Amino acid sequence: MYKLFCKVIFATCALLMFGCKTLAQQQFQTHAVKEGETLESVAKHYKVTPYNIIKYNKELKQGEALQPNTILVIPVGAVNTVSPQPTSPDAANKQPDVVIVHEEPIGFTKHRVKKKETLYGIGQRYHITEGDIKRYNKELYSTQLKKGMVLTIPKYLRVRTEENVIDEDDFEKYSVQPKETRWSIANKYGISVDSLKSLNPEMGEILSIGQELNLPKLPGSTVEDQEIQLYSSYTVPPKQTFYSLEKKMGVTEEQVKALNPEVQQRGLQEGMVIRLPNKKADTTAVNTDNFIFYEVKPKQTEYSLTRNLGVTYAQLIALNPDLKAGLKAGMVLKIPKSKQDGLEVKNSLILDKINLLDSIDILNRPKLVFLLPFRANNIDLSNKENAVETIVNRTSTRVSLGLYTGALIALDSIKKLGVSVDVRTYDTQLDIAKVKEILLNERLNSVSAIIGPLDAKSLDEVAFRAANYQVPVIAPVTSNSDISLSNVFFTIPTDMVLRSKMLDYMGGVYTDQNIIVIADDNNKPVEAQILSRFPSAKTVQLKENLSLDIAKFTDLLSQDVENWVFLETGNFKVISSVSSILNSSISEDVKVRMFTTNKNKAFDNDVISSVHLSNLRFTYPSVDREMSNDSFVRSYRNRFGMDPDRYAIRGFDVTYDALLKLAYKNNLFEASKVIGKTEYSGNKFDYHKDLASGYFNTACYILMYDAMHIKEVKENGDDVKSNL
Repeated sequence: MYKLFCKVIFATCALLMFGCKTLAQQQFQTHAVKEGETLESVAKHYKVTPYNIIKYNKELKQGEALQPNTILVIPVGAVNTVSPQPTSPDAANKQPDVVIVHEEPIGFTKHRVKKKETLYGIGQRYHITEGDIKRYNKELYSTQLKKGMVLTIPKYLRVRTEENVIDEDDFEKYSVQPKETRWSIANKYGISVDSLKSLNPEMGEILSIGQELNLPKLPGSTVEDQEIQLYSSYTVPPKQTFYSLEKKMGVTEEQVKALNPEVQQRGLQEGMVIRLPNKKADTTAVNTDNFIFYEVKPKQTEYSLTRNLGVTYAQLIALNPDLKAGLKAGMVLKIPKSKQDGLEVKNSLILDKINLLDSIDILNRPKLVFLLPFRANNIDLSNKENAVETIVNRTSTRVSLGLYTGALIALDSIKKLGVSVDVRTYDTQLDIAKVKEILLNERLNSVSAIIGPLDAKSLDEVAFRAANYQVPVIAPVTSNSDISLSNVFFTIPTDMVLRSKMLDYMGGVYTDQNIIVIADDNNKPVEAQILSRFPSAKTVQLKENLSLDIAKFTDLLSQDVENWVFLETGNFKVISSVSSILNSSISEDVKVRMFTTNKNKAFDNDVISSVHLSNLRFTYPSVDREMSNDSFVRSYRNRFGMDPDRYAIRGFDVTYDALLKLAYKNNLFEASKVIGKTEYSGNKFDYHKDLASGYFNTACYILMYDAMHIKEVKENGDDVKSNL
């Protein structure tokens, strides 16, 4: 433990002293070859090697003469604003070339090329030119665009022209209705989702009922007018003509040009997103009790749709007759609520699962701040024996060490994925005055997320200060707070969540079992909750709130069906006694299992027999699961020479989850709206925003003792997963 503490102190100091560095973006310039120029002379002028020029110009070969007017891609450290000097007498008499200074991007993003995509279409999507794309993807000067290519897309800070300035007279306020999405509203008004975002920069990816949006007034009417003509978006496919468009969509060339001025100028071009007249909106009330809803994504096929949703196309058409006219991006489809098992659903809207490992943007550079009470100021490192005793006996230091060592492995893991992270680590010393001092000296406006502190008082202080800068605070070992903290992510599920998940699981596997509830006086509300879920359950009272009346209990046991016994108590003596009695009740004729909705610390007392719990196949809800031999555990052993404890596992999972989400969207609030359940080494997360407070984790495990091992029970109850 002493060695581990020393390693952590060293690593913390290193993170405080040295920032993570990123490589400068390689830049390129084009050069038109002039009469008499050679590969060597061009290389010399730009201070690069001939090899580097050949590397980025595949058509060139070593030793061959350069052809005049050939356009070369030159790798340079920065754009050269001085025209190349002529290298021959003939060239000396020519006028110098006009140098084009390109606008410098403010950042970059990545784009994976899909089937049938074109440079024009990609440029339209990101509001850049084909030249902008080629400038930062030099291979496109010599090769064709291919499916699967990963392109570097520049982002520019551009001032909108006057014609794009919003005139309030041209727009109206629109109140979001139940189950409406960005696509459905954009289609209703005949605009793109990008335009909708521009009009409503604070909109977010998932809309809430009653949310007000700015939208353009439809010609000659308002949104309340049921006779307005509505529009839908349409992406022009390859080789589309006005004739084929009219046959397919029933719209004339004149109508298309009237609605899309850009078509009048350039004609129909592959990749264009145009708007076409659509029938008026369906105003039928949405039934949220029996249905969930799915928003069709661009380029989605019938096959991928039915595979993802687990329904047949015939079933979809029966519920959504508009599908007979074809699948269109932005459609909101009704799905039977019975099909929601295995799907991520928020506010009745099915979310597409996002693979965070495949969705990271290496250009995002999160900044994390750790606030943990190591209390190193009170540890004498020169006295090894005393230091070890202090660390072992001081809970705050031991927990901080576990959390932070796990976090260090998470930082190593995200670095291997190419993401740079700025990290600042502080010892709060379990002192609120120290916390306030740290906050005064830290520039919170540049922080992506804060992990910690551990104590409630310091957490409240940090969350309050961070809220002024819209900085999320992640509470690694706290499930709630005494005050409303809208920017806090509580990573520990509450007891209420654990109990609800347990009862949901029991309700899903219950058939005709004989249920008996044993609860002490402190858990009578829990007993009532169980009886509400299982009205036929029987109860047994504890004598003097401590011992079980064996005769009364035995009379309630059934020989015909399995007996399920709920034990709800926080007294380890009661648990030891009752589990012993239940174990002795098992026979060839009598089958008994034990459950609880709250496995508190009393269940871990040494006087309780693990053999009895295993015989009873004791089942309970848990925040985390048992340690396995996964890549995190192996990495931890290699770095620290020991197995991680539960806090180290939690530190890794909490930190890695936050880093992956920040690498995906660099905004934890926005990422949490679109990312559902995630799971790592020993913890899983599924955050739901409380209307009056923060984000609460609603994911947990159902675990069971079996054959002297603890196993994870799958939600459907069919089998178990070992966690040896």
